[in-house]
Amino acid sequence: MSPNTESDDIWLAFRLLFQSWQWRRGRAPELLEQAFAKRLGAKHAFAFNSGRSAFLAILEGLGLQKGDEVLLQAFTCNAVPNPVMWAGLKPVYVDCSEDDFNIDIADLERKITPKSRVVVVQHTFGMPADIDSVLEICKKHNLILIEDCAHALGAKYKGRETGTFGKAAFFSFSRDKVISSVYGGMATTNNEELAQKIRTYQEKIGYPCCCWIFQQLLHPPLMNWKILPTYRIFGKYLLIVSQWLHILSKAVHWKEKRGLKPSYFPKRLPNALALLALHQFRKLERLNKHRQEIAEFYSRELVDTKYKIPACAVRPDTKYKEGSIFLRFPVRHPDAHTIIRKAWQQNLLIGDWYTTPIAPQDTQIDKMQYEKGSCPKAEKLAQSTFNLPTHIGITKEDAREILALLAYWR
Repeated sequence: MSPNTESDDIWLAFRLLFQSWQWRRGRAPELLEQAFAKRLGAKHAFAFNSGRSAFLAILEGLGLQKGDEVLLQAFTCNAVPNPVMWAGLKPVYVDCSEDDFNIDIADLERKITPKSRVVVVQHTFGMPADIDSVLEICKKHNLILIEDCAHALGAKYKGRETGTFGKAAFFSFSRDKVISSVYGGMATTNNEELAQKIRTYQEKIGYPCCCWIFQQLLHPPLMNWKILPTYRIFGKYLLIVSQWLHILSKAVHWKEKRGLKPSYFPKRLPNALALLALHQFRKLERLNKHRQEIAEFYSRELVDTKYKIPACAVRPDTKYKEGSIFLRFPVRHPDAHTIIRKAWQQNLLIGDWYTTPIAPQDTQIDKMQYEKGSCPKAEKLAQSTFNLPTHIGITKEDAREILALLAYWR
């Protein structure tokens, strides 16, 4: 949908629709890169039109050989393994922990082979992974660490920002991420050689076309002024028709669900979308504080029920997870899929991240080179997990309405 947008974000997108001279080139991408690097304490930041493009730029800059292995966790989106395959590398899936949905340290070490070169650590739902253990394994086996911070902008591990522990990190500004420019992403690194290669790559790939930029700028006003206000009546059908006619884009292109690369990846972040991202980036602290407050509310109401919630939501000091931002609040229950369906029938849009080991659910996981049964915990979690919204548009009253529905299965 468009969960992170407030009225000022929507009006900014609407004004930009009529300012085509600002769509492609301008100073906003550079300003965003500077602000991003300063926030993280990183030496270099590079803006792209998606987290996938940013990740692909990092992989291309590492100088890996075709067929080298990249270890990444299951219980993820196809936006992670796809760039690995687009770069001619082999994704190797590691199971995840049932405690925090992050990479399983023991399984990671088991799946390292002589061809392993990279470990990608995903901070799932904005809950930091066990970075110390991962770094120890990387050092032991001479592996490169890349942090997937698509869920975790502003999250901290032992008081330090996620995205500052590996050789590089990538972030997403998609419509459902911590900050949103509908599409967008960032690559960061402190390594001078890698930074130069990413910069060269960024300059080479150019900008997306104006039609694509217009499509993204249309998303916030059309979604918030037409579709969402009428969602319970005809808005959901308007959304379907808008996407079918390519008036609005989908978050994931059908080609990506088959391991193929759409033509608009990889590209630089155009100026107009950088303006949207920069506007939201200035509100980051407030957006994340709201998420944490809503997550705390869910936690108080669901603790000691049949619902299983993350340990760090009950005890913030658990495994140094006091820096969790809870992009979404994950909940486990045996009837998870039934609960999702019942909620949707009442137009309560609780999240279905993830109903398969590699989302979205219609992804052809064999095309992602995933072998069924290779990550049993992730497959189990996919059948028993749903997530509750924490974004700035969710009020305590909205959260109470959701909890009232969940009370039936308590």
